[in-house]
Amino acid sequence: MSAPVDLAAFVRDIPDFPKPGIVFKDITPIMSDAAALDHAVGALADHARETHGQVDVVIAAEARGFLLGPAVARELGAGFVLARKPGKLPWSTVRAEYQLEYGSDALELHDDAITGGARVLVHDDLLATGGTARALCSLVEQSGGGVLGCSFLIELAFLPGRAALEGYDVHALLAYDAE
Repeated sequence: MSAPVDLAAFVRDIPDFPKPGIVFKDITPIMSDAAALDHAVGALADHARETHGQVDVVIAAEARGFLLGPAVARELGAGFVLARKPGKLPWSTVRAEYQLEYGSDALELHDDAITGGARVLVHDDLLATGGTARALCSLVEQSGGGVLGCSFLIELAFLPGRAALEGYDVHALLAYDAE
């Protein structure tokens, strides 16, 4: 694993973004610092390896899950599977819908992206309400794979994300208890 880095020092709070009352956790400073990026990827991969053993595939949703997901997969010697918004993938797909604060959304992946029995790590940059991660778990299970756990850079622990993922192993490098 890379040298220890205080990742929290690289997370920038942006008040009132994307709307008033929200404090956005900006991770772009982690992405632009080689040591912080290396540490984040290494720590996520190390936890997955130590907790779950062999990972066959990492799955993440567009767009922010694509930031660290492929790097974690490479570090684990695993494949990477894209979950995208409906209509963005060129092959036949499986679909999972999930609830947003106001309405619903859906994710799709190629129906042959995860083979039966694959050991899958679900990844996203941030755990808030858990809807996206829960949809990813559903896609894995619809495809015959097994969810080893859910991995996040940041968890907003004051929101119900962990409860939405009850029954799954949930790990985040950073947790925030208040906005």
